[in-house]
Amino acid sequence: MAKNVAQSPLERNNLASLDNKLAMAKRCSHEGVIAGAKAAVVATIATAIPTMASVRMLPWARANLNHTAQALIISTVAGAAYFIVADKTVLATARRNSFEQISNNEA
Repeated sequence: MAKNVAQSPLERNNLASLDNKLAMAKRCSHEGVIAGAKAAVVATIATAIPTMASVRMLPWARANLNHTAQALIISTVAGAAYFIVADKTVLATARRNSFEQISNNEA
């Protein structure tokens, strides 16, 4: 299409709506990343302390959990916490935004 063709008001509204939706999606995903990172840090600390303590104090853990196993335990919990919290945050933010959009359209 030619660049100098004027857009109808309907097309302008659709583009503005699309830009607004993209901005909200970016904000939702950013909030999810931040919340997931915080959860991963907390989960790492909460898992590392008992894992390291058990390896030092329990004979079974000392014999069976080498450094790789310890790292795998800690990183698995941190990764799971990140993805669970990020997903829940993105869904909650999207739900909140959709309800706000409905209330704005009714007003």
